[in-house]
Amino acid sequence: MGVKMIRDITIGQYYPADSLLHKLDPRVKLVGTIVYIISLFVIDSYIGYVIAAAALFAVIKLSKVPVKFILRGLKPIIAILLFTLIFNLLFTQGDSVFRFGIINITKQGITISVTMAIRLILLIMGSSLMTFTTTPNHLTDGLESLLSPLKKVKAPVHEISMMMSIALRFIPILMEETDKIMKAQTARGADFESGGLMKKAKGLIPLLVPLFVSAFRRANDLAMAMEARCYRGGEGRTKMKPLKYRGSDIFSYLVLVLFFAVIIVLNHVDLTGLLNGLPGFKN
Repeated sequence: MGVKMIRDITIGQYYPADSLLHKLDPRVKLVGTIVYIISLFVIDSYIGYVIAAAALFAVIKLSKVPVKFILRGLKPIIAILLFTLIFNLLFTQGDSVFRFGIINITKQGITISVTMAIRLILLIMGSSLMTFTTTPNHLTDGLESLLSPLKKVKAPVHEISMMMSIALRFIPILMEETDKIMKAQTARGADFESGGLMKKAKGLIPLLVPLFVSAFRRANDLAMAMEARCYRGGEGRTKMKPLKYRGSDIFSYLVLVLFFAVIIVLNHVDLTGLLNGLPGFKN
């Protein structure tokens, strides 16, 4: 893992902008992200993925977050993506397309590899867009509001939301700390790039030890700060800016319902049969 790779991790970062998406209620964005992720696993046709990708890029356009900034966040998962592609290509049984020795690439393997790659890319981009357009405080409030029915069964909703918010907030902080430590160790002669896998793993020890020390120190400082401010959890706490739905939020929910309905309909309609029935079309 190089310094450049560290800088490419964008999960948990907030991108300030004056856009319609930034102004939406955080509950709408949380529900929208969940619906979008579910839709990616429901889709079973390429036209469905085309619609999902078109919807995502339309939302990105509304958010005013640069597409290059979002695509940069895909670089850290390239290794996972390649592993998934190769694994499915080599070990999926079916109709053989290419065979060389023990290597057997099948039609089903190609289909699964392509769909999984598209699904993973869209999932990462859609999920990261939520953190790009929502501050950690708003994210905590939205998550706590959505989970509020669980309070009836004595679930620690506020504490769960707070922990998730702190975790998201710490990701960019730890990435920045890692970048600083790597630069300092490189200036002292440490080599994180050359050599084999075992040498690279051993080379990470001078990085991981100070990083863990820094992480525990930050966690301890945060705990002391919360204790000094008499933080006692969510019981009896009020909010300075309570969440309220507006007209744009209701309209966004309607758009989400329409999007998911289109995906469900596409899964139950034989598009090839419909196209074959059109005059002048022949598959």
